[in-house]
Amino acid sequence: MIIGSVTLIILAIFILIIVLLAITAPIYLHLPRFGKFPSGERLERIRRSPNYRDGQFHDLVPTEIMTSKSFGKLLKTFNKMVFGKKSTLKPPFPLPMVKRDLQHLAPDDDFYVWFGHSSYLLSIHGVTVLVDPVFITASPVSFVNKPFPGTDCYSPEDMPEQIDFLVITHDHYDHLDCETIERIKGRVKRVVCPLGVGEHLERWGLLPEQLIEMDWNESFTISDWTVHCLPSQHFSGRSFRRNNTLWASFLLESPHGKFFLGCDGGYGPHFHDIGTKHPDIDVAILENGQYNQQWAGIHTLPEQLGLAVKDLGAKQVITVHHSKYALSLHPWDEPLHNELAARDEYGFNLLVAELGEITRLRH
Repeated sequence: MIIGSVTLIILAIFILIIVLLAITAPIYLHLPRFGKFPSGERLERIRRSPNYRDGQFHDLVPTEIMTSKSFGKLLKTFNKMVFGKKSTLKPPFPLPMVKRDLQHLAPDDDFYVWFGHSSYLLSIHGVTVLVDPVFITASPVSFVNKPFPGTDCYSPEDMPEQIDFLVITHDHYDHLDCETIERIKGRVKRVVCPLGVGEHLERWGLLPEQLIEMDWNESFTISDWTVHCLPSQHFSGRSFRRNNTLWASFLLESPHGKFFLGCDGGYGPHFHDIGTKHPDIDVAILENGQYNQQWAGIHTLPEQLGLAVKDLGAKQVITVHHSKYALSLHPWDEPLHNELAARDEYGFNLLVAELGEITRLRH
């Protein structure tokens, strides 16, 4: 009788938890940080895209998010991420990040400032370009994806008073941070982003007239600058629905050089196509980190970095997507060694920037 009563109590508690989750989950997922699904005219434009079919965007070539469908391999990867040895995933000491005054940049020189992971600032003869800024949280919950000690000394308020172009490559949390956007939106002149991402940005207070939302292989020109929206091989999504917004790399073509802003993504034929259609790239900023063989289709593996550089034909290379978060299983400093090995093997000009430092671009 007692056992039966205990069983009923446990069952009642379990049912109560399920009911509470069913009630609270929709409310939680409606918080601003999750953004908003594309709708209205934006959704109609998305549906006309040649890259959109069956209710979602697709890569140029068939791509699997997880390389293996084997439950055993997936479980093994999950166990490594949750229960595996983690002593090398994060640095054992605070990283020595430099903090500089970004409010008074010299207008007649070309600078690069890297904030760790894929957040960086370009200043090209006085035109400021802020890419994928994440200064508050790289996750929908603040206790996940914490930055390495020492790498969080910059805040949204430290950015230049005018940001000529805010560039968002895709809507994953480690590239698009709600609070950062809300705190810099008053400084932003224009936003460049792939199709659908504007829906998130409008929810967070940016105006439609600020947004330049593009499909792959579309371009726009303002004054003497042309911005090309180009493919990447990745995916998107901020909730349980994937690929309802596009992901993209961008090429900035200015009188002072061509700058390729790579998105997360696996190695594919698009690199060669971009290098052929847009020769003489001065600087290419490429993903180099958070890779795993299970994600070979959607992240560039170490042995593929040099191939991507060769295909693009870039005169100078900078790597990002490392040195701030542990999102994969490789040692935190492995990408730093990988870029040097790729440089030595392929002979390209590698610029190794110090975190937070104002680094002059030599192109």
